[in-house]
Amino acid sequence: MNQIQSTHAPDGREFSVKPLLHLVEDIFQRAAPSGLVTIVRQQGASHAQLDLLDDKALRSGFDEMQDVLSYTINKISCEISCKSSGGGDPHATTLAIFQLLSSYSWDAKVVLSLSALAVNYGEFWLVAQLYHTNALAQAVALLKQLPDMFERADALKPKFEAINNIIRATLDVAKCVVEFKELPSQYITADAPEMLTATAHIPTAVYWAIRSIVACASQIIGLTGLGHEYIASTAEAWELSSLAHKVRSIHEHLVTQLSVCYHHIDEKRHIEAYQTLIHQFETVHIDNIKILRTLIYANDDQLPLFNGADQNRVSLDVLRRKNVLLYISDLELPHEELEMLLQVYTEARQHPERTESQFEIVWLPVVHPSTPWNEVTKKQFENLQSMMPWYSLFHPSLLDRAVIRYIKEVWRFNKKPLLVVLDQQGKVVNPNAIHMMWIWGITAFPFTSIREEELWKEETWRIELLADTIDPKIPAWIQGGKYICLYGGEDISWIRKFTRLADAVAKAANIQLEMLYVGKSNPREKVKRNNSIIEAEKLSHTLDLTMIWFFWVRLESMWHSKMQHNRTVENDSIMQEIVTMLSFDGSEHGWALISKGSGDQDQMTKAKGADILETFDALQSWKHIADERGFVTALNDNLRGRHNPHHCNRLILSGTIGSIPEMIVCADCNRPMERFIMYRCCND
Repeated sequence: MNQIQSTHAPDGREFSVKPLLHLVEDIFQRAAPSGLVTIVRQQGASHAQLDLLDDKALRSGFDEMQDVLSYTINKISCEISCKSSGGGDPHATTLAIFQLLSSYSWDAKVVLSLSALAVNYGEFWLVAQLYHTNALAQAVALLKQLPDMFERADALKPKFEAINNIIRATLDVAKCVVEFKELPSQYITADAPEMLTATAHIPTAVYWAIRSIVACASQIIGLTGLGHEYIASTAEAWELSSLAHKVRSIHEHLVTQLSVCYHHIDEKRHIEAYQTLIHQFETVHIDNIKILRTLIYANDDQLPLFNGADQNRVSLDVLRRKNVLLYISDLELPHEELEMLLQVYTEARQHPERTESQFEIVWLPVVHPSTPWNEVTKKQFENLQSMMPWYSLFHPSLLDRAVIRYIKEVWRFNKKPLLVVLDQQGKVVNPNAIHMMWIWGITAFPFTSIREEELWKEETWRIELLADTIDPKIPAWIQGGKYICLYGGEDISWIRKFTRLADAVAKAANIQLEMLYVGKSNPREKVKRNNSIIEAEKLSHTLDLTMIWFFWVRLESMWHSKMQHNRTVENDSIMQEIVTMLSFDGSEHGWALISKGSGDQDQMTKAKGADILETFDALQSWKHIADERGFVTALNDNLRGRHNPHHCNRLILSGTIGSIPEMIVCADCNRPMERFIMYRCCND
């Protein structure tokens, strides 16, 4: 290797070796694809069936350097012919070729040497393929005694298979060396550790590639004129086999090093793409297309979006200058969530006058690159996509790794779906409008943070905010002046006792009371069974499981929405009510909320299950107050008197949506609540 390194003195001349390598590879593929036996079987054919060269593919970029390279290739070919004919030392021949090519780069050395072999190999097989159909080829074949050699085709077949094996292995090594040369220097420099490790092996790889080329050329030259006397020696077979093994081993090592380099390049590109994304969102744009191209597949070679309405692929231009709601989720998208979003979307399309200008939803499915794309994930994706009438990515792979990182780190996506709102210029006007969507529906358009603040300023804690979207009967009950009771929990014994007692209290107090069971968040089999029992025993009204899920999701959405605007139990009365309701859900016991009328907080009261039962049992002690001041007011006063200072409130929030604050105070006593981490599997 010291000898080889001493011959290496590149003078800076550069040429694109790729076209030459393509031409060489084409020669090897066309020369003898099936070995010598194929040629024998073609005897008597009227003419050879040959494909024409694809000039554009193989000659492009080669013509301008043909004169210089042809001279060099011819010199290498002559060097091999002269040395091989005299039975010279293969190492000495290889060293002589390196001296001829001293001014060229390593990749050029190996490709030029392969070209010299391709000339000898191609000429040999050109005569072999044409000598039965072309007079000139026949004459040349006779002088070379090729017909006699072809009669011994079976004996020569292993030799040509060995030669072809070495050629394939050498071509693979040459491709790797060329690939190293073409690695983008802006992402991996010559002094990068990964590149230094790889390039240290390239001179050795090139040496053994050229050494193999010399061996192949010697074998082909040695066939000429051998005729009947030729007998393949064991030493020759061993040399070819040994060289093939050596070159294949070198190729495997180079492939490994290439993989390390490409990983380095991918990381650099990933960092660059991530920084570009950050910069794009910090820049003011005239429309949203540049931002969307950065997010959703910047290349123009395919249409990245799928239109769920007409089942066609479309370009990003359909979103130009529109408000875009990026619906971000993984493939484990809750069916209930998709169903509710579909209702809101359908309502918006049926009443376009309720939106000041058009908006579009685009589903971005986040599938981690390490997730295997198999029939299961493919079916999962296609099923979800088929349920969406809005736009979606045609395929999850169109979401770059840097974009996924941005979605997770900047927009804080963590399993639970997000609805990121971009205005007509591509600016993020709400990092997550899913809460607005659940609370106010299409009324929240254009779903900006400013609009969210405006809506909260108009709100009070009232039954309409809490529940009028979950059941169409509630607005009618309000209008009819009825008392409305929402209650929840999973204990069916408490439910039976409460509903029967509440019905008796309503009759005794002479009020019209409508009761509605809202179960628990993440409703499962217990809530489903409770629904069946309540309906069968006519204890109260019920909701289907989707609407029960929606009731609690809306409440949690209110909490997150308030948190986004820095509202807490201490500084916001609605927040205090929301936290109380969520703490009811965190308890294992029942609870109840009773309301009358609309809008006035004094006309709404709520309590834990044991407290409300005790108060109902003591109706006679406060019935006269109810007659004078109203049922809800009297009930509320009595419940306050029963407040237990030794309470235990639990607030269970989904830790995978939004940001969870370090401290939350109790809605009952304003003391900081202890913080725990809970892992729950609800498969009851």
